[in-house]
Amino acid sequence: MNAPAPVQDQSARDVAAYLASRRVMPELARGLSAEDLQAQSMPDCSPGKWHLAHTTWFYEAMILGRDPDYRPYDPVWFTLFNSYYDGVGERITRDARSRMTRPSLDDVMDYRREIDRRMVDRLRAGLTDGEGRYLLVLGRHHEQQHQELFLMDILNLMACSPIDPAAYETEPGWRTAAPPRGGWEAFEGGLVTLGHDDAGFAFDNEGPAHEVNLQPYELARDLVTNGQWLEFMADGGYRRPELWLSDGWATVGEENWQAPLYWREEGDGRWSVMTLTGRRPVDPEAPVCHISQYEADAFARWAGARLPTEAEWEHAARTRPEAFSGLDGQVWQHTASAYAPYPGFRATPGTAGEYNGKFMANQGVLRGSCFATPPDHRRLTYRNFYYPHQRWAFAGLRLARDPDPQTGARMPLTEETAQFRADLIEGLSKPQKSLSPKWLYDAAGSDLFEDITRVTEYYPTRQETALLRAMAPDIARFMGDNAVLVEFGSGASEKTRIVLDQAPGVATYMPIDISTDALDAATDRIREAYPDLEVSPVAGDFLDLPPLPELGRGPRTGFFPGSTIGNLTQDQAVHFLTSAHERLAPGSRFILGVDLVKSPEVLVAAYDDAEGVTAAFNLNLLERANRDLDADFDLDAFAHRAVWNADRSRMEMHLVSLADQTVTIDGTRHRFLEGETLHTESSRKFTREAVVELVEQAGWKLVDWRQSDEPAVALALLQG
Repeated sequence: MNAPAPVQDQSARDVAAYLASRRVMPELARGLSAEDLQAQSMPDCSPGKWHLAHTTWFYEAMILGRDPDYRPYDPVWFTLFNSYYDGVGERITRDARSRMTRPSLDDVMDYRREIDRRMVDRLRAGLTDGEGRYLLVLGRHHEQQHQELFLMDILNLMACSPIDPAAYETEPGWRTAAPPRGGWEAFEGGLVTLGHDDAGFAFDNEGPAHEVNLQPYELARDLVTNGQWLEFMADGGYRRPELWLSDGWATVGEENWQAPLYWREEGDGRWSVMTLTGRRPVDPEAPVCHISQYEADAFARWAGARLPTEAEWEHAARTRPEAFSGLDGQVWQHTASAYAPYPGFRATPGTAGEYNGKFMANQGVLRGSCFATPPDHRRLTYRNFYYPHQRWAFAGLRLARDPDPQTGARMPLTEETAQFRADLIEGLSKPQKSLSPKWLYDAAGSDLFEDITRVTEYYPTRQETALLRAMAPDIARFMGDNAVLVEFGSGASEKTRIVLDQAPGVATYMPIDISTDALDAATDRIREAYPDLEVSPVAGDFLDLPPLPELGRGPRTGFFPGSTIGNLTQDQAVHFLTSAHERLAPGSRFILGVDLVKSPEVLVAAYDDAEGVTAAFNLNLLERANRDLDADFDLDAFAHRAVWNADRSRMEMHLVSLADQTVTIDGTRHRFLEGETLHTESSRKFTREAVVELVEQAGWKLVDWRQSDEPAVALALLQG
């Protein structure tokens, strides 16, 4: 009787995943000599040949060997290539692995091919029991761990040679680009949940998920670089005992540390470093690598900072990954945390339980990943661990510090997150799921919107910018001297610069935005560009404005460009303009940008560009929910859709569910049917008559109206 189709499909996927992971290490070994793969540079390292054999042994011992009738490839090899599994049987000591010249490299490769054949047969027959399936996935991740170890050990071996041989012509691995962000990111702390939550694979030491109470802290947005490490060395970093832990200082003396591992002074202040592609000059911009936890701790103390705890690192990486460079794909990052079990930890049952728990003593935790970590092996909850003196790992550091109240460090607004959660849960409970477009504009969303403004199809920003430039002298006269410019929903404040450049009479600028990240970034840029301008940002929702602070003596002018008024319903638009009229005070002025009705073809293209930038902007809403609210939206299960609603004279953006699915947010479950949408934005298109009717309902009078060239947008100047 044939196996059911789902079983066959699963078997095919198992075989494909297994073979894909098994191809990598032989490819890493290709081009290396048998002598390269036999040698062992130090007891912590293993020969390349041993890695090739041990990862094969794992599948034979852990999966194939579960069959009571299984006949081993060679019973002696169960001892030769066992690592530390006492429950499996005897093993040789780690430092003796290079002395096993037999079996030969060719024998080991034959062994790999034969066990691969047996495993493929086993997988095609179907591996369906829970333990077997766990061990299969564990084996794949075990293989990936040894791919990284293989490169670590080969580099250590090459560094032992006085001729500085290159193991590879180009660096192997999966290095991730990491442009620097600069500065520090502040977190308010509080009770947070960390650790793996049983969704998808993780090693047993990554769970269970548990609550941790964090104090306020700051985390450096970038990794420490070689250039910064050179400054540490120049300032006597390796000669100052006050910077070091006692055991670390003892190790500095015993090992004669003067620089990171593999560094060599070449004279005239120049340093080189051994890499997988040979010896190279130290790149001051690259992240420092091959340092121990002792060194990382000493550098942090020298820098007036500290190492982060692993809880701080994971919380920051979970909640605001876009704020940081090099979270993964560069170097592992040392933490101040000891490698210990989480509350409620239980080792995996059976022999696999020896995988992690037995090492939970005297080691430190590293977080993130490095360039040699396969991308599908990386996880935010991953807990790597090494003894504090070990340096041959691809390890660097990221600094942390306690917040200094004197610096005015920004803290996130918990009220904003709470309101986002409430609005999203309410919106998902409606017959037509919907959410205010204001939640599209977090820091990442604001950056994506700036990208949208540059695509060919999106005309509104381009046309309004040209119109603003043409009208700037008239707008300056309209605002008057000593003016206070109040921008509602300021975002990146890019259009504000056009006005400020032509209006020296503006004395005060008050940007208002719901995204504190976007507001802080824009405020810093405006202050730098206009040092004589008073800038007073206000964090808040322009639809629910508090009384504005008293600023300046000149007339106030509201600024609401970008046709954002079209995102509001008629009632919301009237309420906003009425509230703005009241807050700005009688006699104030207002500059209102609107988009005009035009052909549906032009409109739809503007909201669904060929490059997919608008789609990314829309889907970022779900990413934000996952990051800030611990929601579980599957981004691959939703698609962006833009439609023209002629009856309501508006463009609409939706996120369409591609399948029946359930989403969980803060313990509440929300069902999506295939084809059902979450309505994220409406953008009304106006005529002049519709604008006049709208503003007069809110107490404003239209005093000037200008239209751009086609595709047409307009600017309306209003008087209170």
